[in-house]
Amino acid sequence: MFSRVNSTRRAFLLSLVALSFGIASCQPQTTNPPSADPNSSASPAADTSAGATLNGAGASFPAPLYQRWFSEYNKANPNTKVSYQSVGSGAGVKQFTAGTIDFGASDTGMTKEEIAKVSRGVLLIPATAGSVVLAYNLPGVEGIRLSRDVYPDILLGKITNWNDPRIAKINPDLKFPDQPITVIYRSDGSGTTAVLTKHLSTISPAWKSGPGEGKSVSWPAGTGAKGNEGVTAQIQQTQGAIGYTEYGYATQNKIPFAILENKAGEYVAATPESASTALASVTLPEDFLGFAPDPEGATSYPIVSYSWIMAYKTYDDPAKAQAIENVLKWGLTEGQKFSGELGYVPLPASVVSKVQPAVDAISN
Repeated sequence: MFSRVNSTRRAFLLSLVALSFGIASCQPQTTNPPSADPNSSASPAADTSAGATLNGAGASFPAPLYQRWFSEYNKANPNTKVSYQSVGSGAGVKQFTAGTIDFGASDTGMTKEEIAKVSRGVLLIPATAGSVVLAYNLPGVEGIRLSRDVYPDILLGKITNWNDPRIAKINPDLKFPDQPITVIYRSDGSGTTAVLTKHLSTISPAWKSGPGEGKSVSWPAGTGAKGNEGVTAQIQQTQGAIGYTEYGYATQNKIPFAILENKAGEYVAATPESASTALASVTLPEDFLGFAPDPEGATSYPIVSYSWIMAYKTYDDPAKAQAIENVLKWGLTEGQKFSGELGYVPLPASVVSKVQPAVDAISN
């Protein structure tokens, strides 16, 4: 009797131990992912931390790239979900300053006055770079060249027809129609506008003393549209139109854009290579805000810019602090691989290595 009871008890205890090990093996293991090495070709380990939901908004210039980033990141890291709204740099800075989003994006970064309003501190992270192109809708006419004195005057409304002698002189092999020019510009506060108008103010005294530079300026001629998306669509719908948009929007929508004269007097088309050459002349200072309003170099495209992600230095929620740090590190390394196919310029390794310590400093 005693032997049978003892055997039954041992069997029960062995089953209980086996069950305990089975339950333990099903529990999630929490580890911190290693820091990504910008010089390594290996993918960073998946983020197995608690994760978080991050909401961002801002520049439309890098929106296609950021939306691709966050989709790809979520596939590898399902615990972290990131959403991004393309509302323009001006609106992005306002929402970030008000603290209604977890991160923002701006093609001009932030001013010292704007940064001073953010009690949690601000990190401006150069995340990508690209070109602003003058796209146009003129069926049957491709490869238009525009000189440094002509394209500012088109945007100023001083040249109003495509068959203007000044345009024809630069393009002797092209036949231009007797077609009015319709300028399409950004109606919202825009970093793309700021990049273009900084360039125009640098090369054109008439522009500098007229509309000037900024996220929003008073346009002397044309029709407004919201976002790079809206400008691109308006150009497509308006025969005779010319407007400014990010290179990737033009190439993805197969819209031709002008070949522009640069500082060296050479006509250069926008490509990732010509943009990269132009950006090589920019030395990023300690706050990472560096611009090239009129870059040097015979093969440099003349209208280029970095685009910045705005993050807080401190977050109240530790999970969000860790998540934003992980996402930014991934974007600076793995995310750069998507730049070329979407029309952006991958960050140089020297820029990535300079920026990563700032990302490491994000805390809660």
